[in-house]
Amino acid sequence: MNREDQLYAPVKSLLEHQGYEVKGEVVAADVVARRGDEPPVVVELKLRFSLSLFHQAIARLAVTDLVYIAVPRPTGRQARRQMRDNLAMCRRLGLGLITVREDGRAEVQCDPGPYAPRQSKVKQARLLREFERLRGDPNQGGATRHGIVTAYRQDALACATYLAENGPSKGAVVAKEAEVPKATRIMADNHYGWFERVAKGIYALTEAGQKGLADWAHSADTDG
Repeated sequence: MNREDQLYAPVKSLLEHQGYEVKGEVVAADVVARRGDEPPVVVELKLRFSLSLFHQAIARLAVTDLVYIAVPRPTGRQARRQMRDNLAMCRRLGLGLITVREDGRAEVQCDPGPYAPRQSKVKQARLLREFERLRGDPNQGGATRHGIVTAYRQDALACATYLAENGPSKGAVVAKEAEVPKATRIMADNHYGWFERVAKGIYALTEAGQKGLADWAHSADTDG
């Protein structure tokens, strides 16, 4: 679909099957539907999700609580994420969402209504746990995910720093001296390729670990 008016017929058919009388381009609304004495339904048609589309739909809430946006159903590699994120946005704003498939069938993804989000205690606990584990403030807010310093990376850097200064060491010693309780697990898992086990319970720094220390030298400072 390359024109907004191609969305009209599928959306009109969907609403008519639910007993609505449907008309296009009424005042500023793309689609208006009436059923008896019920409040009107307004649908805004667009070829893709955009901030301006949500702005337009929010403006229609001054006319009726029953506002939908209608777009072609997303396709391609990012389709599932795009649908999930924009569906969540619609629900958050109290808007309905209609998608139109390539075969011309319109489908309701969600109806307008008040949104009552449930907070995830698990996600909140994970956020606060990471906050507490971070040493100092190593990241600048708004930075891209590439190069973000996590608490796990800080712990790995602390282990690497100790090995660089003291040579191959027992995991228990690194845990105590570097103040990283999970040092043995971190070195054994070797997520970054920085460590190697040279004897039972004893780990050394690899060339990759030496390079990692150089690349992340600014993060080895626990003061951020």
